[in-house]
Amino acid sequence: METEGGITVRRALDLPGLRGGLPEVLTCAERLDRTVRWVHAGEAPNIPALLKGGELLLTTGLGLGSRPADQRAFVRKLADRGIAALVVELGPRFSRLPAAIVDAARTAGLPLVQLHREVPFVAVTEEIHTEIVNGHYALLQRAEEVHRRCTQAVLGGGGVPQVLGILADFAANPVFLETPDGRLLFAAGSGTAPAGADPLQVWEGLRGARAAREAPPADAVLVEVPGGGHGTGSVRARLVLLAVSGPLVAVHRMAAERAAGILAVVLMQARQEEEVAARGRGDFLTDLAEGRIAPEDAPAQAGVLGFRPGGDPLLPVVMRLAPESAPAGSWALLARAVTEELSAVGAPVLVGVRPVEGRVPLLLALRPGTTRAVLADRVAAALRAGAVRAGLERAGDRTPVVVVVGAAGGWTAAGAGLRHAAEASTAAQGLGERPWHDARRLDIDLLLWRLRDHPDLASFVGRAIGPLLEHDRTSRPALLPTLEAYVAHAGRKAEAARELHLNRQTLYNRLARIGELLGTDLDDPQSVLALSLALRARRHTR
Repeated sequence: METEGGITVRRALDLPGLRGGLPEVLTCAERLDRTVRWVHAGEAPNIPALLKGGELLLTTGLGLGSRPADQRAFVRKLADRGIAALVVELGPRFSRLPAAIVDAARTAGLPLVQLHREVPFVAVTEEIHTEIVNGHYALLQRAEEVHRRCTQAVLGGGGVPQVLGILADFAANPVFLETPDGRLLFAAGSGTAPAGADPLQVWEGLRGARAAREAPPADAVLVEVPGGGHGTGSVRARLVLLAVSGPLVAVHRMAAERAAGILAVVLMQARQEEEVAARGRGDFLTDLAEGRIAPEDAPAQAGVLGFRPGGDPLLPVVMRLAPESAPAGSWALLARAVTEELSAVGAPVLVGVRPVEGRVPLLLALRPGTTRAVLADRVAAALRAGAVRAGLERAGDRTPVVVVVGAAGGWTAAGAGLRHAAEASTAAQGLGERPWHDARRLDIDLLLWRLRDHPDLASFVGRAIGPLLEHDRTSRPALLPTLEAYVAHAGRKAEAARELHLNRQTLYNRLARIGELLGTDLDDPQSVLALSLALRARRHTR
C-alpha cells in the first residue's frame, strides 16, 4: 500500500513516535496494512462526525464514554467512518481498555492499539504526516519520470504508439486509446506481460461489448484526453488501463494523467497535419475545377497525392454542408471519417476539404462493371455515414448535407464536372430529401439560383403564386403543398392525391380553389410550367 503514496498502520506503529509508546495491537492485526491517509488527535464525544475516512485516530479515551453501550456505539461510528485504526493511550482515563471497546472493535473489523507509555501526540502527528507527504512526493517523482520519457519519445519523432508503450511498461498492464464512444484507436502491451497476452485480444474480451465500453471494470484506470474547447466535445479520446497482469494503483493513474496531456498535443498536431493535407487535396480539386491545372498535368499531380485511377473514367462528387453544421475546427475529423467510410466502396478516391465554401469535393475511379448510379449510391451512403461519425448529426436523423454527382469522364471532364457539381450543390440546398442529386438535372435550379438577386425573379414569383402565399398566411387548409405535389407529378392528379393522402374529390376542390386564386388554368401545360418555375425560384428568393 505504500506504493499508493500513503503509509500503512503497520509502518506508523514502527515509527519512533508511536514505537516509544510501546504499542500493543489488541484487534485485527491482519488489517495493519490499511492505508493511513491522515492523523487526527482528539477527545470530543462527537469526533466520529469530524472524520472522513482513512485517519489514524489518537486519543486518551476521554470521549469514549463511561458506559459500555456508549463505548460500543462510539467504536461502531468510527468503523462506519472508515478510519484506518484507533490508538488509545493508557493513563488517567484507562489503565487498560474495557472489554466493550475491544469486543466492539473486533466485531467491526477495526484495528485497535493501546499505548502503554505516554507519547507527544503533536510529535507523532508530525512524524506520520512527514512520511505521508514524502510518499506522495515519491509517487510524483515516478509519474514525472514517465512524463519525461514520453516527452523525449515524442521529441524524438515518436507518436501515440510510443507513448502508450512507455505507459504500458510502467503499469505492467495493457493500455488502450479509445474514441469517446469506445472505439479502439491504439493498443499497447507491456513488455513484462506473460507471453501470449495480446492487448487486442484483451481489449476485445474486456472492452469489446458495448456495455463494457460504457462502464469500464472497477479496477480499470480511465483518463480523458482533452481536445480543447468546452463541454462534451472537448474530449478527443480516452486512455484506458486494464488490470490484467497486476493491480493498478494511484501512481499508475498519475502517470496516465500526465501521458494524457502529451497525447493531447500529439493528436492535435496529427489533426493539424491531417487537415493541412486534406485542404491541400481540396485545393488541387478546386484548381482542377477552375481550370488552373491543365488536364494533361492533372494525373501526375494527383499521383503525388496518392490518387492513381489508371485509365478508368472519373466520377466527380461534391458534398456540401449546411452553414450551421460546418465542423468548425474539425475538418480533419470529417475528412478522416469520410475517407474511412469510402474505403469500403472499393474504388480509388481522392477526398479534399474546402472549409471556406463548406464543401467536400472528391474524385472516384469508375471501375468496369460498376454503373454510375450504383457507385453514386455507395458514395452518398459513405459520405453521410462519415458526416454522422464526425458528429454533424445523429445516426438515423436527417444529415444536413447535400450530395451532388457530376458526369463521369476523363480528366478534362473531371474539372468541369467538379465545378458543375459544386455550383449545383449550392442550388440543391433545400430540395427534397434524396441520397444524392444528379448535377445534370439541376440546371434549372442552378440558373434560378444565379438569378436569385435579380428583382425580376422576385416579381415573377409574386405574380405567379403571390395570391396563393397570401391565402396560406391567413386561411386553412394551406394550399401550397397541394400545388407543389400537383406540379411535382406533372399534373397527374391521382399520384398527387396519393402523396397528399387525399381523396380525389378533395384534391379537385383544392385545385379549383388554387385556380381561382391564381386566375389560371391548371390543366394548361404552359401554366403548370410557369408555376413549377415559380415554386423553384421561391426557394432562392425568400
